[in-house]
Amino acid sequence: MNKPVVALVGRPNVGKSTLFNRLSGERLAIVDDIPGTTRDRLFFESEWNGRIFTVIDTGGIDPTASSRLAPLSVGSADFIQEIRTQAAIAVGEADAVLLLVDAMSGVTPADLEVAQILRRSQKKRENGEFWPPIFVVANKADNAELRDTAVQFYELGLGEPYAISALHGTGTGDLLDDVVASFLPAEEEEEDESVKIAIVGKPNVGKSSLLNRLMGEERAIVSPIAGTTRDAVDTYLEYEGIDLTLIDTAGIRRRGRVEPGVEKYSVVRSMRAIERADVVLLVIDAIEGISAQDTHIAGYILDNWKSAVVVVNKWDAIEKDTYTMDAYSTRIRQELNFMPYVPMLFISAKTGQRVTQVLPTALRVQEERLVKLSTSKLNKILRNAQSIHAAPSKTGRQLKIYYGTQVHNNPPTFLCYVNDPKLAHFTYLRFLENRIREDNKFIGTPIRVIMKARH
Repeated sequence: MNKPVVALVGRPNVGKSTLFNRLSGERLAIVDDIPGTTRDRLFFESEWNGRIFTVIDTGGIDPTASSRLAPLSVGSADFIQEIRTQAAIAVGEADAVLLLVDAMSGVTPADLEVAQILRRSQKKRENGEFWPPIFVVANKADNAELRDTAVQFYELGLGEPYAISALHGTGTGDLLDDVVASFLPAEEEEEDESVKIAIVGKPNVGKSSLLNRLMGEERAIVSPIAGTTRDAVDTYLEYEGIDLTLIDTAGIRRRGRVEPGVEKYSVVRSMRAIERADVVLLVIDAIEGISAQDTHIAGYILDNWKSAVVVVNKWDAIEKDTYTMDAYSTRIRQELNFMPYVPMLFISAKTGQRVTQVLPTALRVQEERLVKLSTSKLNKILRNAQSIHAAPSKTGRQLKIYYGTQVHNNPPTFLCYVNDPKLAHFTYLRFLENRIREDNKFIGTPIRVIMKARH
């Protein structure tokens, strides 16, 4: 089931980041950062009134950022095109849009520009409603007087403004109540036994080329059918008797210029595909090398506990010697140090080089994801691990693992009964994970080690 996406938009310095941090602090359920990662958070997963959704911060639309020598004015063509592009993509990808304005500054020409573009970007549904809903959020309303003056934002023509203080949290509950109520009813997904493989990555890394090459190689394609993910296409095929669903996320980049700040919306599209997938193919451009956006997408794969294969495409365009592949592998492993278990393929979707290895590798990763260790085998691993390296003591106490069992697969999840879970430092959990992987590699698959007090 796909999670609704809530996008924060608006001009700079209206408090989008403050609201982003406030909502993340109030969330009831969130996927936390995994220790050892260095990626920034562009989004977080939250729950309110029983609905799980994703909030994404678009960043500020800065009219002075495009040129140091010739700053853009609010009314300039470049600035208008920039906010038009960002607003249109926000409306196209999100299930609700929060337009943040500054209650202290009042209505500004930039606010009017953004509001007009958002209105024009909405689509009219069959019932006459415009989609997605847009909520005007008058931030920095830190006192009663400012809350009363928030009515001036009716001028934006987007309905009643919500007066809030992101800094203090005032009014955010009422805002979230109405935002969540605006989501479409959650739909139950039809049962599908096929292995779902998502092809994700930033724009122009060759995702469509890879999909087309896979289709041409296998020669057993059912015609493409529109998927449940917005602007993605599901392709069904049979490979060696196994039903597969390839989820393609290509096409985020519009023709013409796209500002760097807008590129993060390819992460939104990837998020939706990753949530549906069993195995994710993270496609990286060999010419450009791994980028921050690649690590963002990889981070979301890990946050969702999905299995993955790193596919380095355009390998034919790289001048190579004996050490080139090793050097590339080392660099990518360094950037993806929070996912050391993922296999890596160097391919060319254009020439077909090593493309035949992609699906077998993905299916092998899926098999590893479903492996279940016996309780006796797991406890032998845990005993050996403790004999090699006992848990460090904390406040004079030492972690003691009594026994463990695998309580789940897909992904593999191990529950260890201990004297006090608070004594389990993440470094020791990483050590235990590595010991488990020495017995069974769990290639491409994250594993969870959970500590629980034995009563």
